[in-house]
Amino acid sequence: MDGDRVEIDGGIMEGGGQILRVSTALSCLLGLPLRVRRIRAGRSQPGLRPQHLSGLEIIRDLCDGKLNGGEIGSTEITFTPGKIKGGTHIADTKTAGSVCLLMQVAMPCVLFAASPSELHLKGGTNAEMAPQIDYTVMVFKPIVEKFNFTFNCDIKRRGYYPQGGGEVVVQMSPVKELSPINLTERGTVTKIHGRAFVAGALPIKLAKDMSAAAVRCIRREIRDLYINIQPVREPDDQAVGTGSGIIIVAETSTGCLLAGSSLGKRGKNADKVGIEAAERLLQNLKHGGTVDDSLQDQLIIFMALAKGVSRVKSGPITLHTQTAIHFAEQLTKAKFTVTKSEEEDPGNDTYIIECQGMGMINPNL
Repeated sequence: MDGDRVEIDGGIMEGGGQILRVSTALSCLLGLPLRVRRIRAGRSQPGLRPQHLSGLEIIRDLCDGKLNGGEIGSTEITFTPGKIKGGTHIADTKTAGSVCLLMQVAMPCVLFAASPSELHLKGGTNAEMAPQIDYTVMVFKPIVEKFNFTFNCDIKRRGYYPQGGGEVVVQMSPVKELSPINLTERGTVTKIHGRAFVAGALPIKLAKDMSAAAVRCIRREIRDLYINIQPVREPDDQAVGTGSGIIIVAETSTGCLLAGSSLGKRGKNADKVGIEAAERLLQNLKHGGTVDDSLQDQLIIFMALAKGVSRVKSGPITLHTQTAIHFAEQLTKAKFTVTKSEEEDPGNDTYIIECQGMGMINPNL
């Protein structure tokens, strides 16, 4: 058996948890036994962290697979997948590890399960170095559903660094196959909205300050649009710990959604948090692509699985996206090409990511 394992080098390119997420999800979907070496070799603290281990465990449970080397700090695992089944599954990082990253690894798998799934994901809902849950609901969900599936994401409780304690419940039904997407027309920005939140011990004034600073920053570039960034205080019974942050989403006439976000932390001025999110949004609007730099890499696995040709116009290709493409091509029969977009303003740094998907068919349906 061991001779047939696909060997993955977890230390190349992005060198982090994403390699693990993409390769184990595809291993589970394709029934490919896997060995991943040098896990997170590119990080200051290499090996599995609680969040990565939870991700591996949920994949193992989803398909009755076998996982060896699954402990904190481990730099090598082997994984032998079984048959993907639906039902209720729980993943708990027991830290502020991101629930959104747990969702990233599990979602492609449950789409090809035998029956509907309910995932209870526990950890941090608004964590550094990961999409915020608000981003997942406001941007990722409407765009990824263009692959012709739907899911429900219920935020039961929010949890913040350092203790986590948040919980999100995701419900999905399996599909026969995924449709390709074509996101190549940006259109014009029609509205900008968002939410600035505080939770726990922080006063609502901080949320108002973040919101006001963000609006002022965007106004310098975009004068004629109504901007609505709601300041909110998370209800105490729906949030664990103390946290703050902001997400701002721009919608376009063709249905594109691009965002900028930022998290507050001790000693960081509220205005700075708002300005950081606004500047990130403006940067994402400047390149002329149809997706922002956080969504780019998250679409790759779905493009690889879809039947037919998907095309996405993006800004500069991130290292995360290059990494996702590399491992998607290594494990599936999908073929990606990335070309500089020619048609418009030569000052724009835009690219077309094209993928001939493998056309994964759900054997259970």
